[in-house]
Amino acid sequence: MTIRTRLTLWYAGIMFISLMAMGALSYYEFVKEPPNRGLHDAKVAKDVIAEDETQDFGQSLKVLFWCGLPPMLLALVGGWWLTRKSLRPVALLTQAAERINESNLNEQLPRNGDGDELDRLTEVFNAMTARLDGSFHRIREFTLHASHELKTPLTVLCGETETALRDETLSPTARERAVSQLDELHRLARIVDGLTLLAKADAGQVALQLEPVHFDELVRDNFADAQILAEPKNVKVELLACEEISVRGDRHRLRQLLLNLADNAVKYNQPQGRVTMNLRRENDFAEFTIANTGAGIPPEILPRVFDRFFRGDPAHDHAVDGCGLGLSIAQWIVSAHGGTIQISSEPMKQTVVTVRLPVGKIENKAA
Repeated sequence: MTIRTRLTLWYAGIMFISLMAMGALSYYEFVKEPPNRGLHDAKVAKDVIAEDETQDFGQSLKVLFWCGLPPMLLALVGGWWLTRKSLRPVALLTQAAERINESNLNEQLPRNGDGDELDRLTEVFNAMTARLDGSFHRIREFTLHASHELKTPLTVLCGETETALRDETLSPTARERAVSQLDELHRLARIVDGLTLLAKADAGQVALQLEPVHFDELVRDNFADAQILAEPKNVKVELLACEEISVRGDRHRLRQLLLNLADNAVKYNQPQGRVTMNLRRENDFAEFTIANTGAGIPPEILPRVFDRFFRGDPAHDHAVDGCGLGLSIAQWIVSAHGGTIQISSEPMKQTVVTVRLPVGKIENKAA
């Protein structure tokens, strides 16, 4: 129930009680002093008094109806109008606040300039969003600068480790240790690259090279890559449908999107499991789905799968390589292309990722 409705009901209740009280007082005012007609017969006097009381009560009801009801209706309509006008700025402020998110914190809510409580509340809210915008900006700058500064030492360490591995005099134990260090350095480099990409995306510094792209060709290439990724785990990859569809997008980013999804479908699968891919046209959208037969995602953590660095059970298995940025990057790529991405999961059965991208004009391949 809205505040306006609640105030109107309260106001109506108060007016009704006031009207009833006015009627009661009017009635008792009319009958509190019965007229003295000089009648000596007690029974006749009693009947006359009763008749006068009935007439006075009816007269009170008429007065209450004709004199009390119209003012009450007028007061209710006026009260509703005043309540609506008074709360109109609250409704506008609510609508403006609902449009605020992490990408437009610098926008200011409109102020009425009256200096009243609502104007003061708007000023405080604008100051709060300005502080939040500054905090988000500093976090993005820190992430961007830190990831940039980490790239050079990581590159140097990877080069030195690779040089050490080429030394034929290296003992088997030292070689095994160097290989493990190189794997961890590569993993750290992937994390830094992912952070750099997301930080630049948040700051609007990633430019997409939009062009007509045959999405079905990318899906077929991704199917071939997924078969290579799945071979060590003996996972079967199938391309069930692949319609000829073109979208307008960045070929490199779309390929990155598909590869991230395929890599996750293979990594978080069971041995001798299954991965299926489908590409179909649904109205004005290219719908790509990829499903696997892994352990699935519990319903309570499903809404958080796109959070950065979030790796829910059973993804906490240290045997599975990952840093929790793949789905975040996939979500950004899809959003940047005006599409949507959704995940549904049945624990211990299958997990399905659905990507929907706007369809572009299909070009003639023979041209």
